[in-house]
Amino acid sequence: MLKFSRASSTLLGPAGSLAVPHDDEIIGKLAMLIEGQCTSLGATKAARKYGYSKQRYFQLLHKFEAHGATALKSKRRGPTSNYRRTDELVRQIIRHRFLDPETTVEVIAQKLRQAGHAISIRSVERVITDYGLQKKTSRASP
Repeated sequence: MLKFSRASSTLLGPAGSLAVPHDDEIIGKLAMLIEGQCTSLGATKAARKYGYSKQRYFQLLHKFEAHGATALKSKRRGPTSNYRRTDELVRQIIRHRFLDPETTVEVIAQKLRQAGHAISIRSVERVITDYGLQKKTSRASP
């Protein structure tokens, strides 16, 4: 019977063992699925043993069945796009900055909010910084 030791990061079998890289998350999830599906341990106990919920166990099982072992790798968390600073909104911020270079970021944000866009002052500051549209400071003459 195949077992996975999380403490030593090894796959243990009846005839020997195989060392696994400590940060390899796919092997741990795959070992859990193998124990849950191929032994008498069952899904609930296998999930608990590996620190997952029963629901997550079945999510991983369905991913594995549909796409193989590579689907067990965790995806990057968080937003995948700028849903607040869309391309159109960035163009509007740049347009407002060029129409009146002396206007403040607070005023630009207020104008955009009045036009129906959900935007914060900090987001306007980020766009202006990203595109190098800061106000030039005057030099002191010697």
